[in-house]
Amino acid sequence: METTIVIPVGKQENVIEMSIIQRIHEIRGVKVILDFDLAERYGVETRRLNEAVKRNIRRFPPDFMFQLTKEEWENLMSQIATSSWGGTRKLPYAFTEQGIAMLSGLLNSDTAIDTNIVIMRAFVLLRRYALNYSELKHELDNFMRETKTNLDNNDINFEAIFKLLDELISHKKELEKPSNPIGFETGAKR
Repeated sequence: METTIVIPVGKQENVIEMSIIQRIHEIRGVKVILDFDLAERYGVETRRLNEAVKRNIRRFPPDFMFQLTKEEWENLMSQIATSSWGGTRKLPYAFTEQGIAMLSGLLNSDTAIDTNIVIMRAFVLLRRYALNYSELKHELDNFMRETKTNLDNNDINFEAIFKLLDELISHKKELEKPSNPIGFETGAKR
């Protein structure tokens, strides 16, 4: 069963599958999804996806799509215990959010359109989390600066410190939740 996140947006709700979020990686300082993960979601072969991109290569400048180096690929694979990657002679391509949006113009099936909508929502969700974390850290930094200036007055509000620290810790735990392993078990354990 697929785990989902439901995000209320006004009177409607957006549903984001966790499997999409788990396939977003940070490489070269940007969030990307690899070509084989996209092809699987779109219901096409990876080589067909890459052929469509190569036929329209002007739509994919380096900030929209790039090929991983051998070192980047090995580093990524060492971080992922299991993978849907079955092996290939070529290093995978990584698509940024803009590259995935550009793909929507190339792949015109209902599956591709629905998949792109869900992927775009996943990227937005990740940006929201990053922004909230950044704002919380900024608040804590300001509070610590104010507290340092009040040390001489013995006017420290420990309750507020603990509250901010609890918020920061709970937010960090939320971001560090382990992902569900990919795959399935067959038969009984021996």
